[in-house]
Amino acid sequence: MKVVIAVCALLMLGGCATGGLSNPPWASLSGGSCSKLSADQELSMKLADDMAQEGKLHASLANLQSLPERYAEVQLRKARIYRQLGRPEAEPLYSGLLRTCLSAEGNHGLGQLAAARGDNALAASYLERAAQAAPTDAKIRNDLGVVYLNQLRIDQARFEFLTALELKQADSLAALNLVTLLIYQDQWKQAAELVSRAELTPEQVGDAQARAQALKAQAASPASNQVAALK
Repeated sequence: MKVVIAVCALLMLGGCATGGLSNPPWASLSGGSCSKLSADQELSMKLADDMAQEGKLHASLANLQSLPERYAEVQLRKARIYRQLGRPEAEPLYSGLLRTCLSAEGNHGLGQLAAARGDNALAASYLERAAQAAPTDAKIRNDLGVVYLNQLRIDQARFEFLTALELKQADSLAALNLVTLLIYQDQWKQAAELVSRAELTPEQVGDAQARAQALKAQAASPASNQVAALK
């Protein structure tokens, strides 16, 4: 059965600005402080994290707004919530992290935003910088693999997905993306073995097949613009 899938649902980013990277519009923003928070502030941030995990993004943001934004950890959490809510405040917050101890997370977030807009070239630039700064972060490696796969840079995508899986064997997202790549290459035996090993559901396998078909359509029509979905 022919599967019709929107390009915005092509691939899964874990945890994805236009123009060049040399002089971005946020260059004059000051970065956040990496100083340690007080015990009370840590408690408030943990409460915000718990709410975000439960999907209560607005409540989580409300708790974060009681904390000084000058702290890089607070800035990062706000940026992540704003990104998930589709708010424009995410970009300047991520950009403010580029000159802090959380520069990898800043580049990661900017890469996710660029990928969501379909600018895979810019997304790759940010995510490559993030991977250089935090080479053992499985989420960053997975997201870089997603962007490479969007660009049909198959060997590089495979390398990133395998790296993410070896760094975090329970990462079902990286496994799902690698299954997509294997199906795209008609490597059904390897895909089936990975599906079994990662215990992916039939629904996930169906999603991987649909995304692989969309990739094949892209390969047949190089002018098409593929967009990675944010999760």
